Amino acid sequence: MTIQWTTLMVIIGCALVTMIPRVLPFIVVRNLNLPESVLKWLSYIPVCILTALVVESLLIQNEDSLQIDWQAVIVFIPTLVIAIKTRSLSITVIAGVIMMALVRYFF
Repeated sequence: MTIQWTTLMVIIGCALVTMIPRVLPFIVVRNLNLPESVLKWLSYIPVCILTALVVESLLIQNEDSLQIDWQAVIVFIPTLVIAIKTRSLSITVIAGVIMMALVRYFF
């Protein structure tokens, strides 16, 4: 299989554009002592991102309305209970994936 030079450069460029905004903040902040208020504010970011991902997956956007994805809701509730009980990301993800597979298989 051959690849054109321009295609390879586009792939490398996309990788850099994707990686730089994710890595650069860690490099810049690594050696800084941030104020306590900033650290507290930053601690909410993972919760906000997770909430946005979960809510986005529970809703289906049609042309002019939002609908609830009931399959996702059926899986979300027990997955949330598992997450609260185990406090383990890997167990929660595995359980959620298995439950979603079962719901999609049977419904």
